[in-house]
Amino acid sequence: MTVAFRHVVMVRWKPDVTAAQRGAVVDALRALPATVASIRSYVVGEDAAVNAGNHDLVIVADFDDVDGYLTYRDHAEHQRVIAELILPILADRSAVQHEI
Repeated sequence: MTVAFRHVVMVRWKPDVTAAQRGAVVDALRALPATVASIRSYVVGEDAAVNAGNHDLVIVADFDDVDGYLTYRDHAEHQRVIAELILPILADRSAVQHEI
C-alpha cells in the first residue's frame, strides 16, 4: 500500500496553557489512529524548544488518498478533540495538505 496524501498541522498555544492541557491534546491526538481507520501514519510532536519562534505542536498524518484524509477530517472523534481540547487553548494554526 502506497501512501499518497499527507496532512501537516502546526499549532501555537495561548500563553497561559498548562502542561496538563497540552498533555491532554497530545494524548487525545495520539489515540486517533486506533479510532480512524483511514490513518496510515500519524506523528504528533511537541516542539523541542531549540529555536525561538517555532510552533508548539506538529501533526503529520498520512493517508492512502484524499478520501482517507476527508474521513479523518470529518470523523466525530477528531472533531471532538478539536472542539473540546484544541480550540479553547489555540492561539494560531497553520496547515497544508499535499500529495506524496
